[in-house]
Amino acid sequence: MHKLPKRRQPVHGVHNDPKKPTIVFVTACTKGREPRLASAECHDVLRTVWRDATAWMVGRYVVMPDHVHLFAAPGDQDIPLEQWMQYWKSRSAKRMGHGGEQWQRSHWDTRLRSHESYEEKWDYVRENPVRQGLVASADDWPYQGSVFDLTW
Repeated sequence: MHKLPKRRQPVHGVHNDPKKPTIVFVTACTKGREPRLASAECHDVLRTVWRDATAWMVGRYVVMPDHVHLFAAPGDQDIPLEQWMQYWKSRSAKRMGHGGEQWQRSHWDTRLRSHESYEEKWDYVRENPVRQGLVASADDWPYQGSVFDLTW
């Protein structure tokens, strides 16, 4: 049996199917996995940038100390996910005072296949702060929420 090579970089390219909703699960990490995101200031900056960068609409999200998980759907412009990611990373880094050194260049994205996978993935992501020992209950983590309502 032929083994597939291990991926060093994520494969990007979200293909929209007009017959189905498009919701993408994204993970973006800070450069060097520096724990600098879990603060009220960073949380506010990210929410503002995501609210203004409407080429893709951010639904639910969790901001961890060194990465963010978010769900996004195409918005009001026909811009590839990769370009939108670069845009909001750049805008947020400047507003947080980190210049171009805030984020890793790449990110991981996965297109969700069904309403059930959206809910299941959200439940898993929401528990991330609990698994990391940051809070006892997911409801206690202050750096999570939703910017836009993404419906399946």
